[in-house]
Order: sequence, then C-alpha cells, then structure tokens
Amino acid sequence: MPAAQRVPLRSVSMWLLLQSLLLLASCLPSAAAFPKGCYPSEEEGLKTFRCSNARLTEVPRDIPNDTNKLFLDSNRIPFLPRDAFRDLPLLLELDLSHNAIASVESGAFRGLAEHLHSLDLSSNRLVSVSKDAFSNLKAKVNLSNNPWLCDCRLQELIRTVDLAAGSSGGIVCHSSAQEEHVGKAFLQVIADTDFCNVYKKTTDIAMLVTMFGWFAMVISYLVYYVRQNQEDARRHLEYLKSLPSKQRRSEESSTISTVV
Repeated sequence: MPAAQRVPLRSVSMWLLLQSLLLLASCLPSAAAFPKGCYPSEEEGLKTFRCSNARLTEVPRDIPNDTNKLFLDSNRIPFLPRDAFRDLPLLLELDLSHNAIASVESGAFRGLAEHLHSLDLSSNRLVSVSKDAFSNLKAKVNLSNNPWLCDCRLQELIRTVDLAAGSSGGIVCHSSAQEEHVGKAFLQVIADTDFCNVYKKTTDIAMLVTMFGWFAMVISYLVYYVRQNQEDARRHLEYLKSLPSKQRRSEESSTISTVV
C-alpha cells in the first residue's frame, strides 16, 4: 500500500482513540470536582467517600449520590444545616466524629431514615439538640464525648434516638442546673432524676405565683376602691353637717334622690 494511503488511516485511528478516551473520561467522576483531601473508593463491596482530615468547614456538596459510607470525621464542620444529606438516598454509614459541630438543624438528616444504620456524632461540641433533629431516624447514634447540658431537652433526645452499643457511658453532664450532676454519666443521673418532671413542676409553680400575683393586684384594687369611696362619703357627710339646716336637708334630699 502506498505511503500516501497509510497516513490517513493512521490519523483516523488516532482520532478514534482520542474520542474513546474523552468518552471514557466523561463517564468517570472527576477528581477535580471533589474537595481537596476527599476521594471515592470501594470498601467491602460498598461505595465509600472519604474526607477525613480534609480541613472541611462544611458538608461537601459534590458527594456521589450512590455513596454507601461517608467519612467526614476529623474536620472543622461547625453545624449541620437542613437537608445536608438529602441527595444521598443510599447512605448506610455516616461518620461526623471529631468535628466542631455545635448545632444540628431540624431536618439535617432528612432523607436518611430508610437506609442509614450508623451515625457517629461523638467528640463534637454539642450542648443541646432538639429531638426533632433525629425525627424518624432508625440509625444507631453515637453522642458520646460532647459537652452536654443535662436537662429535659437532652432527656427527650436520649429517649428518641437509638444509642450505639457502648456509647451511653460517654454521654456525660458537662453542665446542669444541679451542680452534683456535673461529671456524671447522664443515664446514671436520670435513674434518680426526671428532668422533664422537675421542669413541669417549676412551670406549674411559676403559673401559680403569677396567678397569685394577679389575684393580689385585684384584691388590692378593690380594697383601695372601697376605702376611697368610704373616704369620699365621710367627707361629703362632714360637708353636709357644716351646712345650715335648711340647705342641709335640701342637699340630703338631693343626695338620696341621686342614690335612688
């Protein structure tokens, strides 16, 4: 075959190879789309996305939606917003431990109720979280090593979530209305103290004090009103006595008519 005919064939082959590579690259997830320090992998047959020690300050947005295991541990994430994981319907495990999470908005885990079976929030900065943040979540939850405020809100939260095995002892009172609770495991404290019942009693007492205050104000006003009327009547009688007899009888008749 002449050389003039072989060159076009070689060019066509190179062109086809280039097109195949571009097509293959378009089908693969782009590493450039992931935050620095994050990478996808496969572990034990499960699609995993790791962002451990990646200096993240928020939950990444470009996580593959077929991820089964997500590791966001050892970062600087300060809070979890609503719908933070809504695009991850196949997520089974979520590790958020060793961050700076101090706030979890209601609905942060929305969309994970059906499949998620492990949630790690240990070693963060959680002080108080509404039970609604974990609404309908069936996962085993680790809440240990956080600076918890032991109160009715925490008691309701603990009753709502399913604690991970062996993690309950790590839920310790960092602060409490009663000083003797500080430093003790929360489950040990609520064995003897019902925070929600104490709160209810305090609320009832406050309501009683408020009602008594209003009642005292009404009684005080009535007493003042009666005494003021009595004083006015006494002054009027003294005034009538000081009048001449004829004018006094006229004034008395006028007063009686007015009263009648």
